[in-house]
Amino acid sequence: MSWARIMAPLSGGKGDDEAVRAAAMLSGAFDAELAGVYTPADLADVMPWMGEGFLGGVQTTALESLKEATSAGEANARATFAASTYAKKQFVSLQTPVWAGLSAESRLSDVIVFTSDASRGRGPLAEAFQQMVADEQRPVLVAREGLKIGGVVAVAWDGGKEASRAARLATPLLENASRVVIIAAPKASSRTFDPVRLQGYYAARGVTSEVLTLAESGDAAPAILRAAASVGAEILVAGAFGHPRLQEFIFGGTTRTLLNADSPSLFLSH
Repeated sequence: MSWARIMAPLSGGKGDDEAVRAAAMLSGAFDAELAGVYTPADLADVMPWMGEGFLGGVQTTALESLKEATSAGEANARATFAASTYAKKQFVSLQTPVWAGLSAESRLSDVIVFTSDASRGRGPLAEAFQQMVADEQRPVLVAREGLKIGGVVAVAWDGGKEASRAARLATPLLENASRVVIIAAPKASSRTFDPVRLQGYYAARGVTSEVLTLAESGDAAPAILRAAASVGAEILVAGAFGHPRLQEFIFGGTTRTLLNADSPSLFLSH
């Protein structure tokens, strides 16, 4: 198994350079195509606010300003993407309906790359991040400082559906890792699970891994982050939104804690 297409949504803003660098690094590890997908605000989203059959005045000015901003953003995104020295790449500019186009592009991509701002609900790509992880259920890499492909990867494991999906989809990443550590906190989970079973799954696929079992109870996220740091993990693989999203938003949850941390980079799947 390998990855053939890595996608980076772009906003035309300051975070694009970081996203393109991370996506190019990931693409290079698999000789994959890098797709830079310009994801502007959708003009269709503001039309209901303007009303039917509107004429000149404030509405027209607002619409023209949005069109100009979209055009300028595309130019910025194109320039940033063109500056990447990675050769195997393609630029895509989404048109109305933007969200339908983004979904279609993501379904033909193996991994979607975002920066921390979008994953924390900040900036123009925050809604795109939620759409990719929660709605489209696509595997996502949240790129942070210190990202390295081919280094140490930690896998957070609780035996659940989300963790299982992330652990399986991350296999190509683990095949390139210098060390793989499965982190489990059984006392912090209501499930009964054996991390050695996941270790056996990886072994059958040629991936050697270690198991690190934590003694902590209660909220597992801080303990998992400390353990990932202790083994020098550059990437942490984890299931996302194991509880209903509304509950995650209001009460935080493991996913929110991981997203709000500064390191390591995250490979997430719902």
